[in-house]
Amino acid sequence: MHWIALQPQPEAAAPADTLTDPLTALGWWALQFTPKVAQVSGAVLLEVSASARLWGGQTALLRHIHMEKKPVAPVIYGQGDTSLIAFARLDQPHRALVQTDDLPLSALLAAQPHLGTLARLGCTRWGQLRALPRAGVARRFGAALVDALDQAYGTRPDVYPWLTLPDVFEATLELTADVGSAPALLFGARRLLAQLSVWLQMRQRGVLAIELGWTMDARRNTAKEGALVLRTSQASADMTHLQRLLAERLGQVALAAPVQSLRLRSLETQALQGVSASLLLDDQPQGDSLGHLLERLSARLGADKVLCLQALADHRPEQMQAWTPAARDGHSGAAGATPAVRHKQSQANTADLIAEGQGDTGAAGQKIFKKSQHSSSPKNPWASALYPTWLLAEPLKLAVYQQQPHYLGPLTLLAGPQRLESGWWAAPTASPVPQERLAAALQLRESAPAALRDYYVARSEHSPLLWVYRERLGSMGSKQPAPAWFLHGVFG
Repeated sequence: MHWIALQPQPEAAAPADTLTDPLTALGWWALQFTPKVAQVSGAVLLEVSASARLWGGQTALLRHIHMEKKPVAPVIYGQGDTSLIAFARLDQPHRALVQTDDLPLSALLAAQPHLGTLARLGCTRWGQLRALPRAGVARRFGAALVDALDQAYGTRPDVYPWLTLPDVFEATLELTADVGSAPALLFGARRLLAQLSVWLQMRQRGVLAIELGWTMDARRNTAKEGALVLRTSQASADMTHLQRLLAERLGQVALAAPVQSLRLRSLETQALQGVSASLLLDDQPQGDSLGHLLERLSARLGADKVLCLQALADHRPEQMQAWTPAARDGHSGAAGATPAVRHKQSQANTADLIAEGQGDTGAAGQKIFKKSQHSSSPKNPWASALYPTWLLAEPLKLAVYQQQPHYLGPLTLLAGPQRLESGWWAAPTASPVPQERLAAALQLRESAPAALRDYYVARSEHSPLLWVYRERLGSMGSKQPAPAWFLHGVFG
């Protein structure tokens, strides 16, 4: 067994980039060397015998502990075969040379209430107390002193409540003065984020959501508390990025009263995956990632101002995608969709799409269609579809003369038909007010009528290549007496 005692000096204070409590900071820092860390009477005790092999031996481990940058300074050391010996040697100027029997009784916590009586008996050292009859010492001073003496000499095991990191991070900070501006809260929030950084490093996790709360002056006739929630699309332990996001969000907050204290709490965390480093400079990422940039823009401009395309599982061209916030509730893409949304998306995957090479087309159109039909996989016939460069926001109904569609003249069908039968799984229903853009797009898609269409590539004498479709027997739920033609896209 080998114990190391660490104790911050009374003048030691936690700097701005670490924990507010120096002893807690030192305890959390010590957990990187051994899981057996305890806080006893203003000192941190480490049992390192089981961890020495992982660090290359006891000498190498001791060198790491002494030379590693600590969160507080200055720190005094003590070491010994038991925890009480290491603690007692904290106050000795030449602690490595002091033998166990020569350690002063004032360094034994259990003997401190009885120092005056023991001094009158001529006992000022551990060895002198140990030489007295055990039964008499136990009757006069209590069994706790005898047990402490046995623990100090290693005949009784050391039992401590080991220091563990909480499952949920939560820290508070009392401000030295009332703060009336929300952006000024960032100075105090940096200290709380530094505590969060240590907690995340020890648990090897990243945050997905944190909450910064504040308590306001209770003498004002306003709300007593306020808070804002900060979310990230990916688990992150980058405090610089979190500070930037927090600065953007605080710049949009108006305080109803001066703030007196801050509170930071982790709402959602996730285990971080290791990243392989590279010795090549070109392989090292430079600057911020795209995800960090989008999150900062969303925090500054608003989530509804920074959008990205979200693919939807639907074969109807107008329902294949939707614009969603790039940092929607801290998650991007379908991974952030709720289980109900994902269930609706999986239902759309059951849509049947039939591509048939029939109808009146020219020889060139027959050749184009057959080539695309043979090159496609039988399992996904819609993969051979000729999608236009530009898709109209709403299909434009075309005039029909003698059963021939017209757009800047009569249209000649070059390729097709490609038959689309989709949307039959959901009947038209009134959609409630959605809370998210993606959910709104899915609800709109389900409320849209089913599509029974034949798509063609067509052109007229005065028009470019067009993407048109004909409603096959009218869409489901449509009151159209006869199939109508629509322009849906333009090839650039």
